[in-house]
Amino acid sequence: MKIRLIFIIVTMLVCVIANKAHSYEKINFTGYTRNQFRDYWYSLGAEISRFSLEQVRYGEIHKGDAVLVFVTEEFNPAIQIKADKSRPDNVPVLKLNFVRKFFTGIYPYSILTSVFSPVDVRNYPLPMKISSSTQEWCGHAYTQLNLNDDRYRVRMHSYFEKEGDQDFRLKSYVPEDAIWNMIRIAPDTLPLREFLLIPGTVYARLAHRQLAPRKAVATLKKIAGKSLENNPLVLYEIDIPAEQRTLRIVFEEKFPYRIQKWEESYRSMAAMGGKLMTTRAVRSHTILDPYWQHHRNQDRVMLKKLGLNAREMGKE
Repeated sequence: MKIRLIFIIVTMLVCVIANKAHSYEKINFTGYTRNQFRDYWYSLGAEISRFSLEQVRYGEIHKGDAVLVFVTEEFNPAIQIKADKSRPDNVPVLKLNFVRKFFTGIYPYSILTSVFSPVDVRNYPLPMKISSSTQEWCGHAYTQLNLNDDRYRVRMHSYFEKEGDQDFRLKSYVPEDAIWNMIRIAPDTLPLREFLLIPGTVYARLAHRQLAPRKAVATLKKIAGKSLENNPLVLYEIDIPAEQRTLRIVFEEKFPYRIQKWEESYRSMAAMGGKLMTTRAVRSHTILDPYWQHHRNQDRVMLKKLGLNAREMGKE
């Protein structure tokens, strides 16, 4: 009887400690009107933000740049690609092009992730398509997820033999790559507490991990500090215990919920020492611009507005 009582007490204490460790704050986001959303996302071109990047790779920190390009466009759901013309069945999406550029030693890395999330998150809560590519002097790799009913079809190509041509399906749990657009469209829909997460395509590639659902625990809370625009901030944090990995994204509490910085901590590969390291990125510049209209040599002067130069992305 005493042993049973001790077991119950210990179990209760463990639960209390676990809940305290993963406590979260319910934030009542003020939301936005239809006109506010239209004026910001449909009238001013794309939102382009440059971040100073400290990227973990090969057991070291490499300085570089990240650029997040958020833009709305029409999406053809039948073939899951940007629509060339207006159709009644097109789905309006917020597209994120997430670019990272940095050097490891003498050779550059160029990484791009594209996420296509329907603006109507109530009826379409998950991205219809995610694609990610990595290029460096050793070769390139490509991953694409297409949502079909309750499954993502995953196709992967890589210059690594063990990661070569793959074609498989995953149940449509929340993709980590979806989080960035969820923040921008409807932060009140961000998953909290424990849930199943499909890890980010870039993380899976760089860490040589199989793209498979993992248990994750997420929290949300207000924090001190202000954004570039002097707005209050909140922190969204995801812990993935099985991978000893944590993703932290700091963004504005009010619309348009601009992302101010992020951190990603995990252990490097055993061959690189297996130590816990953190990638960091902090927003330094943001502009609103229809960049697709500015493709002439004379337009390169606009890069200064983003703190970039006209050759490899980098601060001048």
